[in-house]
Amino acid sequence: MPNFLRNREVGEFVSGALAGAMTKAVLAPLETIRTRMVVGVGSKQIFGSFVEIVEQNGWQGLWAGNTINMLRIIPTQAIELGTFECVKRSMTSAQEKWKEDGCPRIQIGSLKIELPLHLLSPIAIGGAAAGIASTLVCHPLEVLKDRLTVNREAYPSIGLAFSKIYRADGIGGLYAGLCPTLVGMLPYSTCYYFMYETMKTSYCRAHKKKSLSRPELLIIGALSGLTASTISFPLEVARKRLMVGTLQGKRPAHMIAALAEVFQEEGLKGLYRGWAASSLKVMPNSGITWIFYEAWKDILLAPQLRT
Repeated sequence: MPNFLRNREVGEFVSGALAGAMTKAVLAPLETIRTRMVVGVGSKQIFGSFVEIVEQNGWQGLWAGNTINMLRIIPTQAIELGTFECVKRSMTSAQEKWKEDGCPRIQIGSLKIELPLHLLSPIAIGGAAAGIASTLVCHPLEVLKDRLTVNREAYPSIGLAFSKIYRADGIGGLYAGLCPTLVGMLPYSTCYYFMYETMKTSYCRAHKKKSLSRPELLIIGALSGLTASTISFPLEVARKRLMVGTLQGKRPAHMIAALAEVFQEEGLKGLYRGWAASSLKVMPNSGITWIFYEAWKDILLAPQLRT
């Protein structure tokens, strides 16, 4: 094995990329169904949407947009998981130093404000940083993936989709929905990693274990993803409306307008339209990702580098 892969940070980024790619390859059909239901294309039922896709595009339609999805998930998961690990370690080290030297302070004029250590959770800050970093870098790929998934006829290939979006809206078109994505990512990513690390640590402590088995990783990862997704789902609906609204001849001006539009048309239930399909995708996706991620870390990182 190349020595550079044994570097802790490199190993974590590579493990994240491989875990994301392998998970998406398995769960691509659920992602296709979820996206169609969230943006209001076709049937409102999971099975009905499945049948429509197969009838219209054959079995390969379930993997519509999967090429761009794979290209998107590799850098996204590498950046997200790698950033989380790095920021969490850095914040943990900083906290240990602050315990010795005193809490960090913010000075506003002559006023000095001391930041309580308990508010500076390494896990929460690491989760927020991971979501923001991966979103800023990989958002254009998410836009392309959604266009290919929802309207294959208008956007038959990645190159044509990129060209059409750029000609119509410029660079801004590739970042359509960025604001609600970032706003939605903060509660999702923070809650997701906080729940995962908290449940993992509590479970290991209660059962006097140093690490989780593969089935335990699957369950805890799935529950973490479900919790985070449920909390932030209305923002996900608004984000999808903004990103693909032009395909239906209307495009809300901003996130609040998108949320208001959904609420006026369908009420509170509309804000959670597609939640069941999303949960069916998020839970296995989260659980399987952690299984693959920990497995690749076991392979790529020497035991003495593991925490």
